[in-house]
Amino acid sequence: MQPDIPLRSVISNDSRTAGICVVTKSDQSGGRRMSIEAEALLQEAKESIEAAQNYKSELQQRLYGLSQARKQVRGSASQTRDALQRHFQELQAAVGHLLAERLSVLLQEVDAIEQESVSPLDDCQKLIEHGVSTADELLREGEAALRCGINEKEDKLGSFTKKALQIQLDSLPEVPALVDVPCLSAQLDDSLLHAMRERVGRHGSVASHPPVQIEELVERPGSVLVRWCKVDDDFSPQDYRLQYRRSNSTQYEDAYIGKESEFLVMHLDPHTDHQFRVCARGEGRTEWSPWSVPQTGYTTLAPHEWCPGTEGYILSSRRNIAMRSETMASQGRVLYSNAPTYFCGQTLTFKFSAAGQLNKQDSVGVCADNRSGDASLQRDKAVCISTNGAVFVNGKEMTNQLPAITVGSAVTFDMEVVNLFPISTNNNPNDGASFKLRVTIGSGNREVVFDWLLDQAVDCLYFGCSFAHPGWKVLVF
Repeated sequence: MQPDIPLRSVISNDSRTAGICVVTKSDQSGGRRMSIEAEALLQEAKESIEAAQNYKSELQQRLYGLSQARKQVRGSASQTRDALQRHFQELQAAVGHLLAERLSVLLQEVDAIEQESVSPLDDCQKLIEHGVSTADELLREGEAALRCGINEKEDKLGSFTKKALQIQLDSLPEVPALVDVPCLSAQLDDSLLHAMRERVGRHGSVASHPPVQIEELVERPGSVLVRWCKVDDDFSPQDYRLQYRRSNSTQYEDAYIGKESEFLVMHLDPHTDHQFRVCARGEGRTEWSPWSVPQTGYTTLAPHEWCPGTEGYILSSRRNIAMRSETMASQGRVLYSNAPTYFCGQTLTFKFSAAGQLNKQDSVGVCADNRSGDASLQRDKAVCISTNGAVFVNGKEMTNQLPAITVGSAVTFDMEVVNLFPISTNNNPNDGASFKLRVTIGSGNREVVFDWLLDQAVDCLYFGCSFAHPGWKVLVF
């Protein structure tokens, strides 16, 4: 028989045990909820911090933009102020110099007229004064003759009379009337001051914005293509003027003056900053407009160069101009680029400044390799145009033809990738896989577009030319 156990004690122990179990389960569930909520809050805090950092960065960039804008306003205002003061000081000095020169000329003219007019009056005065002196002397002799004695009077009076007859007392010099001698005066036209006031009132102006701005800078091999546009609807441009300079230089150079709204600035060193600016001249005006805001650009692409050492060709110092020489004139040989520097998406241009005798094998174009021994670019893995205008793709002549190449002709090649990966007509990798490029060749006012198939993908291409006879001279850019 088991001993009696106090009921209160059993209940109390059970209650404590049950209570402990319930609290443990609740703590675990609440801890999980708190952990999830904490992670969510932590993630939200991280996102808020990142957003705040981005917001701060954007605001700092805008502060920098405002600083640059303020710098441009204040800097351009200071330069304009200096230019106006310098110009009007120079103008004032030039006008003062011109007025001083004119005054000197007029004073010299007065001196000349005065001298020329007074000289005969001086001569007349000397003649009259001499006559007065002679008359005085004659009067003294006459009075003396009258006062002398009777014995001498006859002789003296005779001598006096004879002398009086010689002097011709009835002959008097002519004195010009006042109306016959110059009376100098200054003729000053007040309209000059009126005209100057009117011209000065319209001379010069202050523009807050230039009428043209640079729109785009596009890097090209060894060059930068600059495009600009008119931003003032009321301005009618007649000519544009483009200048450039190295960023570490203080002197701008003229690159282009003409009617076009884009120009390729060549002979630039890669990875070197250059600044470009443009202005315009309005219709019927002689002065240029204010300069656009300078834009900084550069090219990372090496310039196109012909390969040196190829027999039969002479290259310029920059290796961008090739001339067919007399050596090996009876044989054709391909002159390739120094490296595969042509990339799809660019425009390759051949400019002809001299022409020789035509040959059906002569051509310029683009190729996938620079294999030696070929007499012409009219071969496989190449697209080209012959000097008579025929277009060849992988050695086969197309039916479409372009104008013949002459002095001054410019031939352009543009390519774009049609297929990013090699494909075949049957989608079979072993069945003639090919890489397709869309080629546009332009010459004169015509162009030919076609697809060029290669057996493997290429990311850069060679260019080349071949001429059988001397006299050809071609620039590549």
